[in-house]
Amino acid sequence: MSDRNHWDRVYTDRSSERLSWFQRQAGRSLALIQETGIAPGAPLIDVGGGASCLAGELLHRGFGDLWVLDISAAALDVARKALGDDAARIHWLEGDITRARLPAAHFALWHDRAVFHFLTDAQAREAYVRQVHDALVPGGHVVIATFAEDGPARCSGLPVMRYDAPTLHAEFAPVFELLHTEKEVHVTPAGDTQVFRYCVLRSTES
Repeated sequence: MSDRNHWDRVYTDRSSERLSWFQRQAGRSLALIQETGIAPGAPLIDVGGGASCLAGELLHRGFGDLWVLDISAAALDVARKALGDDAARIHWLEGDITRARLPAAHFALWHDRAVFHFLTDAQAREAYVRQVHDALVPGGHVVIATFAEDGPARCSGLPVMRYDAPTLHAEFAPVFELLHTEKEVHVTPAGDTQVFRYCVLRSTES
């Protein structure tokens, strides 16, 4: 994954609403999170959530212990400004998810839309999975979305990994079991299409 300077430039050079992954509503993520049955008071972390609308939508649905992590301070600033006074109700973390210090065995759910596929180095992916394992409570859920096997090969000038359900699950197995998978065709602000692969995983520890 590239450094924070790259991502700060991405978010300062263009409006977040012009970025290819922009969503006005995080419909699939919201639905899949709620389908896990997570309690509204349970801790949830959105990885790469800077400038995403997801945290605000979760607040409006009664979720109260929300954390947002992003490598880019500029992205987090966009998200905080969009939420106004509600920004004070969220825990904001700036850092690289493969090295960030997170509370151990704390989160009931880990959400990631479009971060993991930037980890083209196997050691970085292993570090990411360790972070998930260590930060989730036993039996916790992961809702993760990457570019699908027929999705783009590059994004924001960087190469990405593409996944079908078995290969994405294999990155997390056997510590996590696959509960559900689906594809989504995302239409970018420019009118192009990007195919995403969503997987819902659950920790096998109890």
